Amino acid sequence: MSSSNSESPAPAAGKNYFALICLALALGTLALYWPITRHPFILYDDEQYITANPHVVTGLSWTNLVWAMQSSEQANWHPLTWVSHQADCTLFGVNPGGHHFVNLLFHVTNTLLLFVLLRSLTGAMWRSAFVAALFAWHPLHVESVAWAAERKDVLSTFFWLLTLMAYARFTACSKAQSPKSKFVLFYVLALVFFAFGLMSKPMVVTLPFVLLLLDFWPLNRIADCRLPIANLKALLLEKIPFFALAFTGSAVTYLVQNSGGAVVGQMPWSERLATAVLAYARYTAKIFWPTDLAIIYPHPRHWPVVLALGAAAVLVVWTILCLRDWRKKPFLAVGWFWFLGTLVPTIGLVQVGAASMADRYTYIPSIGFFIALVWGVAGYFAPHPRGKIILAGLGGAVLLGCVWITAVQISYWRDSITLFRHAMEVTTDNYSAENCLGKAYEKIGDDAHALFLYRASVATEPRFPQSQFNLAMCLLTLGQTAEALAHLETAAALEPRDADIQFDLGIYFAQHASWTNAANCFSNSISVRPNSAPAQLGLGGADANLGRSAEAARHLREALRLDANLSEARKNLERLLAEHPELR
Repeated sequence: MSSSNSESPAPAAGKNYFALICLALALGTLALYWPITRHPFILYDDEQYITANPHVVTGLSWTNLVWAMQSSEQANWHPLTWVSHQADCTLFGVNPGGHHFVNLLFHVTNTLLLFVLLRSLTGAMWRSAFVAALFAWHPLHVESVAWAAERKDVLSTFFWLLTLMAYARFTACSKAQSPKSKFVLFYVLALVFFAFGLMSKPMVVTLPFVLLLLDFWPLNRIADCRLPIANLKALLLEKIPFFALAFTGSAVTYLVQNSGGAVVGQMPWSERLATAVLAYARYTAKIFWPTDLAIIYPHPRHWPVVLALGAAAVLVVWTILCLRDWRKKPFLAVGWFWFLGTLVPTIGLVQVGAASMADRYTYIPSIGFFIALVWGVAGYFAPHPRGKIILAGLGGAVLLGCVWITAVQISYWRDSITLFRHAMEVTTDNYSAENCLGKAYEKIGDDAHALFLYRASVATEPRFPQSQFNLAMCLLTLGQTAEALAHLETAAALEPRDADIQFDLGIYFAQHASWTNAANCFSNSISVRPNSAPAQLGLGGADANLGRSAEAARHLREALRLDANLSEARKNLERLLAEHPELR
């Protein structure tokens, strides 16, 4: 950390320092995260995003690109994320090392972009370097890098930082009265990069708000104006296209997540507000003391009022402290509001999923927190006679601590069993982690251990459809069909729009010749996933047994259209046409 923005080494020395810092950041991050290139995929989203997704494992193709643009799978619209996974499969197949390596390359690139951006905006080389190092090596960011399915984090941040860099060049050209074509070019580039970010992960919708913060500091486009109100109006008008993109992205995301069943609406506003303020407090605590990190933090459904009020009071006090001296220390307000504002989409005001928070959500917001912290601490020690020595010692200790804890956290991602067992150790009543750990044991053939964990998950949260479903399938494997049916029907009732649950329930009914129930389940599965050849085959078979020959022929033909190698569909269709030649 530099003790002063005014420190300006000789130009040649400055260039050497800059190059050495970039090299240290890149090599240090590569070395720290290199173990992830030997890690397998995990059993949480990696299957849906990569290994079991036919539109991804087949790599880049025109058909897959069209699917990526149209897909709302996983209750999100992020076509560039899908395309990046398709590109990985084209390059590496389903070798997890290649996918993890690309995630790591994006993280290294984001680290260097952040350093270059802050250095160019503020002129403070060492402070910018320390913020970039915290971003690169903080344990909270392990999840975003080590998890293959979280490509959307590192990819969207890449475009986020490119947007900020293009915007900074645009403002520089405006101040320098450069040719109009030049600053228009950078403005358009900023819009394009922002659009790409939205197409990678919708969480970047808060970017226009951050642009306004940067206008205040360090760009000083508000503070230096004689008529700040008029200037603020001009700056807001300038960002109308950014806000329009953000609004469109937010609307699309809400519609997709709502239709996909990801938006949880039953939680009252009082609970959602409590979740939000406590999440801010918990994120702040984990930035300072990053221990007990887990891939899943279960939502307790109800927070103690005293705890929520205490967290709200702490946030208010912290905000007042950051605003108290905003003219002399604008970086405190900018960094803190960057942190607060960019977390809004994931803070729980609109509850998506059952988790109360997630480490990956801090990937962009923590940048603002680090800016406020580093500039604030450096400014505090700057007047001290030994300020540089104190800052060097303190900064070194902090980075060494981050590297050590991050290395430990990375080791938990070496396989699914280790990862979810750790999550259960550092959290309580984590029914989702119990379910995932059961799945991991089932994958290695330990059905007894899996059954125990599925039962524990269902006992903790009976309304969790995935554990009900997995328990049912495990019981079917063990031959306990009566109990399995009860859990399978519960899962289907809890999650009527889950194509897999509906399909497997249809298979069960078909095996027991309950053709009406089977047809209903296969039809439900197809309504969610119409391009599923096995579901079309199943519905065709059920319709045939119910005497609905025309409908059966239509679904069997559709199954063959979707998968020409589906021999069972061909045999069933030939048999049906032999019995009913009028359907030819």
